[in-house]
Amino acid sequence: MKAKLILENGMVFGGRAFGYLQEAVGEVVFTTGMTGYQEILTDPSYHGQIVSMTYPLIGNYGVNLEDIESCRPSVKGFIVREACDYPNNFRCEFKLEDYLRNNKIMAMEQVDTRALTKVLRINGTMKGIITTEELNEEYINGKLQGYNNKAAVTNVTTKKKYTIPGKGMHIGVVDYGIKSNILRSFMERDCALTIFPAATSYDEILKANPDMVFLSNGPGDPADLTEVIYNLKQLLGKKPIAGICLGHQLLALALGGKTAKLKFGHRGCNHPVKDIEENKVYITSQNHGYFVEELPKDTTATHISMNDGTIEGMRHNEMPIYSVQFHPEASPGPRDINSLFDRFMEI
Repeated sequence: MKAKLILENGMVFGGRAFGYLQEAVGEVVFTTGMTGYQEILTDPSYHGQIVSMTYPLIGNYGVNLEDIESCRPSVKGFIVREACDYPNNFRCEFKLEDYLRNNKIMAMEQVDTRALTKVLRINGTMKGIITTEELNEEYINGKLQGYNNKAAVTNVTTKKKYTIPGKGMHIGVVDYGIKSNILRSFMERDCALTIFPAATSYDEILKANPDMVFLSNGPGDPADLTEVIYNLKQLLGKKPIAGICLGHQLLALALGGKTAKLKFGHRGCNHPVKDIEENKVYITSQNHGYFVEELPKDTTATHISMNDGTIEGMRHNEMPIYSVQFHPEASPGPRDINSLFDRFMEI
């Protein structure tokens, strides 16, 4: 069945529908990873977005439940150049199309993803709608104007507190849409984990008496999370705090810094980042549309992007606070900087 992607600037990309056949509205973004599509589909940071893969062939190794990053996919739509109908891998449990259909995700193939990526790079990220129907302009405008992703964290955070036992350091994890491999990275270090919903009060976190508070990744604009930022301000100086991605941005806002939206985001598993303290460059996995534009007072940049020079990490000069914008846990992507979890635990 024919389908089309309609962007808010009026451009239309044709293709073939697959997966679950329903209309999908979301923010259209692209990711540059050659592999890792199932981790991308299940990364809560992509909640509410239509994701386009720049690599042309997707689905060739199928989907397996061991490598998913959350209990369900979060994307609104999925766009590829070519979807593989006959995956071949000893770990394959589902075909990509079957997985998308079972999870009610609208997808398109036979799309000129190279041209789409160029449009998004030149014009910036924009809203879009995937449909198999002929829609009038008034309907399209109404759908695009009505879309917002402000409740994203509420939709992906855990609904209640839970614990994961361990014999080592006790870490209080605030879940804004955490990836499974972040939890696994701490579990590999035998940490005891208490995972809190995003809206948990600072009093309840302190009552659990963790050795460190960790702020997870997640979707959306950090500036929308005013209650979360208030809670973080009350934690400053009371416990060591570390963060990744959205957690990094929220920590910067709580400390008095500023965040802003990137033109087209950093998404992929091939982003070079310089560790200023070690004077080394690492290839990292990234997935964010916002960044720390202005460092808070009394903090120092620890990492910068080699692509655009944006801040990728910070450390407080006096308090035990350390955070990064990229994903040291990878999934997908290189694990070169997984040792950063040890650095978190040492702050």
